[in-house]
Amino acid sequence: MKEFVFDARDEAATAALGRALAQLLPAGTTVALDGPLGAGKTRLVQAMAAAVGVEPGTAVSPTFVLVQEYHGTRDVIHIDAYRIRDEDEFLSLGVEEYFESEALVLIEWAERVAACLPRERLHVEIAETGDASRRFTISATGQQLGAVVDALAAEAGALTN
Repeated sequence: MKEFVFDARDEAATAALGRALAQLLPAGTTVALDGPLGAGKTRLVQAMAAAVGVEPGTAVSPTFVLVQEYHGTRDVIHIDAYRIRDEDEFLSLGVEEYFESEALVLIEWAERVAACLPRERLHVEIAETGDASRRFTISATGQQLGAVVDALAAEAGALTN
């Protein structure tokens, strides 16, 4: 499993990471987002959505509605598993159809439904390191997404400038 660690000193660096991910991820990628409450999962999703042309302010946490769909130059499916009771409830959302689509499928609190996720996926673990700084540990399963991790590592310097 390939891994890349990115230390974002502020929200601008988080936004740069989101833009880079949105550009590098192939169609149909599932991204599992994990981290404590307030770590920045939704903020990263917002940056990715903005990078594919979703109107700013449109991407919001789907905590109560569970699934949001955003349309830009690419479709984004934003799922929040925080209030999901179990795997059956998660599957009842129709996630398998999303996984088979060309959309970017971004799942907050993914550790709660890990057994239901596609085998090939990107995992982003977010840890708070300060008021606005975050550590993103990005790992991939599968060769195609391993190349994304390599590309992010190659662009690391550009992400912090």
